[in-house]
Amino acid sequence: MKRLMTTLLAGAMMVAAGASMAADKVTLQLKWVTQAQFAGYYVAKDKGFYGEENLDVEIKPGGPDIAPPQVIAGGGADVVLDWMPSALATREKGVMLVNIAQPFKSSGMMLTCRKDSGIKTPADFKGKTLGVWFYGNEYPFLSWMSQLGLSTDGGANGVTVLKQGFNVDPILQKQADCVSTMTYNEYWQIIDAGLTADELIVFKYQEQGVATLEDGIYVLEDSLKDAAFQDKMVRFVRASMKGWKWAEENPDAAADIVLENDSSGAQTEKHQRRMMGEIAKLTAGSNGSLDAADYQRTVDTLMKGGSDPVISKKPEGAWTSMITDKALK
Repeated sequence: MKRLMTTLLAGAMMVAAGASMAADKVTLQLKWVTQAQFAGYYVAKDKGFYGEENLDVEIKPGGPDIAPPQVIAGGGADVVLDWMPSALATREKGVMLVNIAQPFKSSGMMLTCRKDSGIKTPADFKGKTLGVWFYGNEYPFLSWMSQLGLSTDGGANGVTVLKQGFNVDPILQKQADCVSTMTYNEYWQIIDAGLTADELIVFKYQEQGVATLEDGIYVLEDSLKDAAFQDKMVRFVRASMKGWKWAEENPDAAADIVLENDSSGAQTEKHQRRMMGEIAKLTAGSNGSLDAADYQRTVDTLMKGGSDPVISKKPEGAWTSMITDKALK
């Protein structure tokens, strides 16, 4: 009987110890579908970096009908990835998103135009049709057009905005003179479709001085009031940045990990490896901390919207270094 009791007690202690060591669950909502744009997170999971931090991370792909701010506001995620223009506009509307880390240092957003449209400089946009993504992605574009003094309501003295789907058909079919592209994705779709680089001219937001921060890590402000949640995010950011640095150093292997996680089967090795090479240029130089100057440039860009700016006042409390300061120790 004594031996039985000892065995039962030992078993109970093992179960209790196992329960106490159970990994903390984190649900991450991506901004878009599974692709190398999010390689750092897939790498962190695949290589066990999250496990080393006692985290069990669920990565939820996004899509054209998924808005990360809505997902987190509805309790469907603990942390989301979003572009800062969308996050700040959402915050002003009452969903109190806070940036806790910024893996992307540079913007990959561009307008890609056909040279046969006659466009040589941004001044030539006047009277043209420009493809624009919406669902929160339109804010940098609208701010840029406002700074150029171009109406987005059409006419000879403005631009006609074509609500662009998440493809490049409008420029291929000459429905638009320019379309929105990312350096790591849609631009290459145009090339693969048959147009050559010599037939195109690109205007990078980064080079035009209107770049805004992309793919930041956001949580709800109220969540940060909980010390346990803070600790969980410190570990999440630390592991995620380890994943991003590994991806930068091993781009082809990182792309392969992304492909292994693509349940849709829609992605190809060629495209994902090329994408990862471009993504590495955007995350280079970031240790996860948000640069105050980059943040200020984003805010200034969004507030230069004339009579209809993206945000009407300077945000308060929209980002914090509290998490990255601890994660980078």
